[in-house]
Amino acid sequence: MISAYALISLLLSAPGSAAAQDVQDLAALDRRIAEFTGAPIGEEGGAMQPLDRRLKLRPCHVPVDIAWRSEQRDTVMLQCPDAGGWRLYMPVHARPAAQAAAARQDAVQRGDAVSISVAGQGFSISRPGEALESGAVGDWIKVRPAMTGNRRADIMRARVTGPGVVTLTTG
Repeated sequence: MISAYALISLLLSAPGSAAAQDVQDLAALDRRIAEFTGAPIGEEGGAMQPLDRRLKLRPCHVPVDIAWRSEQRDTVMLQCPDAGGWRLYMPVHARPAAQAAAARQDAVQRGDAVSISVAGQGFSISRPGEALESGAVGDWIKVRPAMTGNRRADIMRARVTGPGVVTLTTG
């Protein structure tokens, strides 16, 4: 059985002599949180504070997943999906109920036809699909491309970027 100390060390470890590129860019994570919440750090709807700069996280070699921890939208969860990756929770300043309800309006409903887009350096493609969950702009939801043989194997997570539009990130 692994001790709590060993688990924390595994999740947060980066060698003390590591060069800057061997550590996750915390400022970039702060920017992702602000983009996700739609509010700057320290303001209503934004993260309560920046990530602690003493954290020395392993760099994530794929895009970091970001999502609300719960329906209350009071905490953002960041997760590195790499093998042996890490997970962080960042508390958020609550918005007044009226603002939160307006911000929460779903841009995609479960069962809606969606356009699944992928963009990378020098290319952009899209294909029709189906939303398997509802979500507001910025939410990560499960989607499935239209007309696939193995319906279960083709389920993927994409970020809602507008009404009826979801986007996959490229590494």
